[in-house]
Amino acid sequence: MRPIAAETFYKAIAVKAIDQTGRDAFSALRELAGRFVVDPAIGRRVLLPTLVAAAVLLAWEYGVRLTHVSPMIIAPPSAIWEVLKTNPGILLQQSLPTLASALVGFGLAAALGIFLGAALVLSRAARKAFYPYILVLQLIPKVALAPLFIVWLGVGPTSRLSFAVFMAFFPIVISTMTGLMSADRNAIRLAASLTASPWQIFHSVRLPYALPHVFAGLKISATMAMIGVIVGEFVTAQEGLGYLIMFATSAAETALVFAAIALLCVIGLALYGGVVLVEAIVQKRLGVSITTSEF
Repeated sequence: MRPIAAETFYKAIAVKAIDQTGRDAFSALRELAGRFVVDPAIGRRVLLPTLVAAAVLLAWEYGVRLTHVSPMIIAPPSAIWEVLKTNPGILLQQSLPTLASALVGFGLAAALGIFLGAALVLSRAARKAFYPYILVLQLIPKVALAPLFIVWLGVGPTSRLSFAVFMAFFPIVISTMTGLMSADRNAIRLAASLTASPWQIFHSVRLPYALPHVFAGLKISATMAMIGVIVGEFVTAQEGLGYLIMFATSAAETALVFAAIALLCVIGLALYGGVVLVEAIVQKRLGVSITTSEF
């Protein structure tokens, strides 16, 4: 047999290595695709929403182009992206006041709502005295009360923050009351028979039953706080994304309006994600699942 030339030998090794690398990459891709196919949860939570978003953006982009709709009426996604790319400083500057107001308003609403809901459950007299008025306030269209907050608190951050708290704390009150009152009566009687104090019953029995409802209310409240802040900025603010939307609307800058709305969606998702993160931490500390199936 003739000896194989070194160049031919190295070429053969390189071809084999490339072929093996390609097979490994293909195997990894096939495994990843298999996960999406086999695991329906991944498909529902990641793949399907991504495909729907891509389809909507494509239909939006080419629908506007093909129908020759004026960008002053509906801006295509490419124009919105161009605004986001060329004006990051201004958009970020206007996002910070909105984010700060939403965080503070949501935090105050969460503390007030949980405290008031617990107080109404633990005190029968307080529940009979205040619960009917809470229901009445819940039925009133809250946006209609925004001018009154300006009359009472003036034009400034105080009125915007107060209105955000007013918008956000009702879901937390109702969900906290529902959760605390849904505790198993047999578990409460058992704890009482073991000489548990009212605080021990509240902490060890009622609160674990209430956590799914409380976190569901917090998730709703996060979006309501954003609505309250934006309504306040529409009316009174000289800064923030709500003010930017009003300014862009008066100047017929539709792409800028959609860019501000996109940032509002990001802030809202961040607030919602923060609640989900806290829920996961509490779930890990308790060692049980506390997530409701609806949320």
